[in-house]
Amino acid sequence: MDARFLDLCAGSGAVGIEALSRGAAHATLVDRSRKLCQLIKTNLDLCRIAETEAFIAALEATAFLKRHVQSRNEPWDIVYYDPPYQDDYAGVLQLFADHSELLSPEGLLIVEHDRRKQLEETLGVLRRERILEQGDSTLSFYRATDAG
Repeated sequence: MDARFLDLCAGSGAVGIEALSRGAAHATLVDRSRKLCQLIKTNLDLCRIAETEAFIAALEATAFLKRHVQSRNEPWDIVYYDPPYQDDYAGVLQLFADHSELLSPEGLLIVEHDRRKQLEETLGVLRRERILEQGDSTLSFYRATDAG
């Protein structure tokens, strides 16, 4: 796969660790809780994932993305955003709408949300191409409109 993966609101890090186990070249795991970031580090160690394969950031998602835009770092190929359902998604989604450089040209943004929460069909150049509902949860998949 050789993809760069971003797990926003990573919690235990399980999704990012799974991406690495399936061949992602690198995973960035972001959570605002320092305690959860320590748990992520422990889980990475338990899974024997090298420090060069993962980066952990103890920051709120919007602050992390703003820093990333300012530093002009490489884009991600896959972003998984799964905040607590009661959180306001608008800030993070607006950053993806305003900064297409956060995703690689063929990149994919996956947003997990409560199925009762309606998300926009388009976010800047990103368009929702798929919705997957599982119980009370929904995954919305966004990709650049000019991609593939």
